[in-house]
Amino acid sequence: MMRVLVLNADYPRFLAWLYRRRPGLENEPYAAQMAARNASLFGVADFYSRNFGGLGHAARDIHVNNPWMRAAWAREHGLAVTTPPPPGAASGRNAIPGWLQRAVAPAKPMLRPLARKVGLSPRLDTEAEQILLAQIEDFKPDLVLNQDLYHVDTRLARRIKQIGRPILIGQTGISPPRGEDWSVYDLMISQMASIVEFFRRRGARAEVVHLAFEPSILEALPPPSPQKFEVTFVGAVTADHKSRVAQLEAVARYYDLKLFGSGLHTLPASSPLHRCYQGEVWGSEMYQALRASRITLNSHIDLAGQEAGNARLFEATGVGAFLLTDLKDNLHTLFSPQREVAAWRDTKDCLAMIDHYLADEAMCRSIAQAGQDRTFAAHTFRRRVEQILGFIG
Repeated sequence: MMRVLVLNADYPRFLAWLYRRRPGLENEPYAAQMAARNASLFGVADFYSRNFGGLGHAARDIHVNNPWMRAAWAREHGLAVTTPPPPGAASGRNAIPGWLQRAVAPAKPMLRPLARKVGLSPRLDTEAEQILLAQIEDFKPDLVLNQDLYHVDTRLARRIKQIGRPILIGQTGISPPRGEDWSVYDLMISQMASIVEFFRRRGARAEVVHLAFEPSILEALPPPSPQKFEVTFVGAVTADHKSRVAQLEAVARYYDLKLFGSGLHTLPASSPLHRCYQGEVWGSEMYQALRASRITLNSHIDLAGQEAGNARLFEATGVGAFLLTDLKDNLHTLFSPQREVAAWRDTKDCLAMIDHYLADEAMCRSIAQAGQDRTFAAHTFRRRVEQILGFIG
């Protein structure tokens, strides 16, 4: 048996939503805040740790950028801690105007190293680092899975490595920080082969491990509601998603598209997506929106290139939704196109497929069921945890 620690970070927008919907949560004990975080079902929640636990290991999560959870843990363990501002106090204070986000999007890869040097990239302050190290010392893990290479950078990873010499695994699905020495890690994993190659070229051991779905989500959701939405999309629409935005705008001109997500403020006022907007949905509410859709769309971030593997592939199929996704070179290794998911090659093809499948509900049900069966058989967090353990075994 191993002691496994999973490090993660949450979107600030999600944290604002979580604490807004339960006033006073920030003053509750650490365990109560963790339970509320996991009950939201957002992101990977406790899906890695519960599946490590299901295989006989002692597993625990730390959300490294949650100041209220961190302060609660510190108080309960007799550590001095600065009281964080109440949730929502800084909301929107540092928001970047949409026009500026659009303007700098092409230069983002070059700007990231500079942003880190001048302190604009996400990172933990000294107090947050000290509390994180105390949490690690308290748990004494044999294995640490770090899912945020920005908040927990290689400098901090080396300090973690000094606490009992745990096996250290890093996971990322976005462009990693440049100029880092990755030798501190025993293994790097990503759903993107291009990122795996990035690490390998820098001398680190790296393997492809895809994202996943947690079947117990279905037990936590309310019964499915009628499919009240014709076509939906759940996700971000920003300057990092140019092809996605173009596709969705084309869909919005012909169909009653319902858009759930973030980043709409980055689009010009002329975009037809503004009239489609239904607000943000997180966790369980997102899964319910997917299930209430006759067709739900998926489109990868521009960075993905010709690689399929984003979370929506598994989230949508996992809850039994009919998924119409963008065709990528490796999609057939994850799902059978036109049998387990429907896949479009270009915008014209996407529009034609929406027409076709809206007129054939029986085929939609058949594909949705086959997609869910494939996800349950091959794309669960239990399978991913077994894969990770196999790599380090």
